[in-house]
Amino acid sequence: MIEITMNKDQHLNGYTIIEAFPGIGLVGPMAGSYMIEKLNMEYIGRIESELFPPIAAIHNSTPMFPARIYKSDKYKLLLFISEFTIPPVLVHQLSDELLAFARKYSILQIISVGGMPAQKPGNTIYITSCDKDILKKATRTGIKPISEGVVAGVSAGILIKAPQYKIPAINVLVEVNPNLTDPIYAEIAISGLNKILDIDIDLSELDKEAKEVETKIKEMLKKVKDTHDTYASSDSISDQGPSMYA
Repeated sequence: MIEITMNKDQHLNGYTIIEAFPGIGLVGPMAGSYMIEKLNMEYIGRIESELFPPIAAIHNSTPMFPARIYKSDKYKLLLFISEFTIPPVLVHQLSDELLAFARKYSILQIISVGGMPAQKPGNTIYITSCDKDILKKATRTGIKPISEGVVAGVSAGILIKAPQYKIPAINVLVEVNPNLTDPIYAEIAISGLNKILDIDIDLSELDKEAKEVETKIKEMLKKVKDTHDTYASSDSISDQGPSMYA
């Protein structure tokens, strides 16, 4: 069960959702975290599930839900971001919930941000969408449509199910070394968002801030893994008899 909860009533007609969940190269979280700071985005809601890892993210000494929603009224943007990898068993349900949310609030479009593996990553920005008009517009700005490839995770679920909800969905992808995270990936991705949304997010401080975000995300993902391993171990022990976790 997944629940999207808003802190208060929101009027989001015509807003664009940016989906920035962790994936290869951590492109989404690095880009998303930078946008939150740079655009002074407001925390407006959260995503919950009993199958999410039992963790709390702490920012500025305040415990927070690890999967959150932020908003920029100036740019009419919503950002969905999490500090853990979405469990595969929840990918389809979360995709459906995001699309249902978008339909409920009359969202203009959903843009997923992520990376795709490459032996020698370049600066090319790639896009895929079922909306031909979006592809044409993106091509005119220098963004390259993907002719062959694979998209995975929540981004894929949104992409293939969006036509059923009559909501345009876009995947913005940058090439990454799957064994590395690099702030340049987030910089390239945001430059792509600037072109698609016709906005101008300042990238001058991204290199410094993205490195800090990268460190925090890696630490959080490690803590999530350690927590999962601890709980898995406790379950194994309880199967064998009483324990301190019983």
